[in-house]
Amino acid sequence: MKKIILITVLMVGSLFAQVSKPIEVPYIAYTIKKAKGVDTLQANCLMCHSFGYVINQGAQPRLFWDKKVDKMITHFKAPITKADKKTIVDYLFKNYGNGKLK
Repeated sequence: MKKIILITVLMVGSLFAQVSKPIEVPYIAYTIKKAKGVDTLQANCLMCHSFGYVINQGAQPRLFWDKKVDKMITHFKAPITKADKKTIVDYLFKNYGNGKLK
């Protein structure tokens, strides 16, 4: 019973928390390499997340990029066609890959 009261007090107490200044989320502009396929990448990928997501993956092999795009299609239901998938993977591997296939 004491745990329930404690949890309730903590939850209700947080409703009264105040900040004296507006909170600003910093904007980070990521540079995208302009190359063949960048338009397809922007149209299919950047609608859901920033380009920082790609950059933060680091240099990866082609298989990694292929599986990453597959994951976006399968699990996150990204509306990417087979032709666009190939273009996106080619772009990512050429511009952000490590030169290895696996």
